[in-house]
Amino acid sequence: MIESDIAKRYARALFGVAREEDAIEAIYGELKGFCSLLEESEDLAEFFANPVFDSSDKAAVMGDILKKVKASATTSNFLKLLVEKRRIEALEQIEKCYRRYMDDVLSKVRVDVKTAFPLSSELSARIKEQMEGMTGKNIEMVVNEDPSLLGGVVIGVGDTLYDGSVRAQLNSMRELIKEDM
Repeated sequence: MIESDIAKRYARALFGVAREEDAIEAIYGELKGFCSLLEESEDLAEFFANPVFDSSDKAAVMGDILKKVKASATTSNFLKLLVEKRRIEALEQIEKCYRRYMDDVLSKVRVDVKTAFPLSSELSARIKEQMEGMTGKNIEMVVNEDPSLLGGVVIGVGDTLYDGSVRAQLNSMRELIKEDM
């Protein structure tokens, strides 16, 4: 999903405040937590997105939620502002933009690894080490099993995909055979 300019502006503003407070990761955790809450509760997400409900009702509900989750003043004020400005529907995009800013500052990159089988801790460590060498950044790796790969590994680093799966190799062979016919 391509982030909107609005999401980038809000994320940049929140990130600036978080940086001043030296709470970049803490505020990201709260932001991510609230995004997860909206993902888990479809009714809550629909309530905030629905223009039929008054902003004051949404603000009251937001205030109650923020008290229960004990969010920091910065995160609370930010989320209340999103409700007030009717921008809460951009929260997911804002969270992604914020994460990108945070990763840049912390020299971190997220790597998604798909395998057909569970990775041993040794192989996982080797992949992480190689990715750190390639990117020159700290790696945060997420490993998912996908039996449809048949074998091999698919690694996603940002917009780059390294496909070493058996399925990709078979597809390449199939294309080569078609070209020869």
